[in-house]
Amino acid sequence: MIKSRTLFLPAILSVFLLFSCSKENEAGKISEANKKDFLVVKTTYAGTDSNARNYQNYIKVWQEATGISVLDTSENSSEEFKAKVKDDFKHGREPDVLFFFTGADSSPFIEKKQVVPIDEIRSKYPDYASNMNEIYLPMSLADGKKYAVPVNGYWEGLYYNSEILKKAGAEIPDENTTIPEFIGICKKVRAAGFIPVAAALGEIPHYWWEFMIFNAQTPTTHNFIPRSAGDSAGKAWTRGLSALKELYEAGCFEDDTLTVSDSEIFQNFTSGKAAFLLQGSWKCGGIARACSTPEELEKFGVTFFPKSESRRATDLIGGVSMGYFITRKAWQDDKKREAAVKFISYMTSDAVVSIFAEHTMTALKNGATVDPKTLNSLQIKAVEMTKRATSITGALQDLYQGECRKSTFDGMPDLLTGKKNIQAAVQEGLDIYYKK
Repeated sequence: MIKSRTLFLPAILSVFLLFSCSKENEAGKISEANKKDFLVVKTTYAGTDSNARNYQNYIKVWQEATGISVLDTSENSSEEFKAKVKDDFKHGREPDVLFFFTGADSSPFIEKKQVVPIDEIRSKYPDYASNMNEIYLPMSLADGKKYAVPVNGYWEGLYYNSEILKKAGAEIPDENTTIPEFIGICKKVRAAGFIPVAAALGEIPHYWWEFMIFNAQTPTTHNFIPRSAGDSAGKAWTRGLSALKELYEAGCFEDDTLTVSDSEIFQNFTSGKAAFLLQGSWKCGGIARACSTPEELEKFGVTFFPKSESRRATDLIGGVSMGYFITRKAWQDDKKREAAVKFISYMTSDAVVSIFAEHTMTALKNGATVDPKTLNSLQIKAVEMTKRATSITGALQDLYQGECRKSTFDGMPDLLTGKKNIQAAVQEGLDIYYKK
């Protein structure tokens, strides 16, 4: 959450005030350490992540203030990245500090006690994460304990290019736009010679899978895994994915959506070939960096995903889904333990989190403080969107991890082309989920 001069969606959504603490002052509070000490740190602050640059800047400040070297092994978030992290834990190659997902992805190494609970850390460092609101510290699905200290949260929304929509004679979707109306907009965009929606549904169908299922449910029913494809939740999954098939058949996506890569579709969107991109708050930075001038960025914005009869467009997907873990391996080394605690305490301090959060939510007790003058036009539009949100619901896909995904994630091309029955694919995934 972020302090604001105006109130909206109590307690968890983002706005801003004036940022008053310098990163140098925060780093100066950290005691000197042995010059030979070093930490191996792995995060997702890399590639097109909007905070990659901030992360590198703060690592540099922290190293200079403490004399502790950081061996940064960060990578852009992807399914491959998640698999690498799990494999590292399996073979004893885990880092000292890990910034990672707090849902089902972290369960394997939590179950093997390879990371340290916050309560255990506080037994030696009572002030650890004391600036965080306890109710927003993520709870493990594996054992109900809290392990990770979050930085910034996230939201997911529909990015758009207003210039393309203007040329196509189409309106920007808003809180009143329905899926049938959105299909109409996409048809206008295609008729004008542009790609309606940039999407790699054969590689990263995640966000469309999420929202189309969300559209078949409500914020109170979304975060439950069906027992079978035949129960109410299972039927909602089938309805949602069937509606996605209708969008595909209506020509809403680019022609090669089942084979194109995620990096290519992002390029299509930022280069002015596609009108829409369904993604998360972390893409704001990448979109901004793709623009050579502030004026060029003005054409980009973000809005609500089209609504259904059961879900309001202003019901967002979002939350706090990632945080810093200390590994058991680092905890058992006196120097590593001390350094890990200080590193995370610095990287999750009010001042640093305020820079990382910008237009997103946080778990800070006092809320984040950000100078509105530092926000670009896209971030300002994002803040305006979240101010109008009526609810925040965590991503269902964070609960539905592993092999169970294959039938509807990896198998998305077969579902959209009618080669495989959608209800059967839903049941196949659920059978794997519950067998595991």
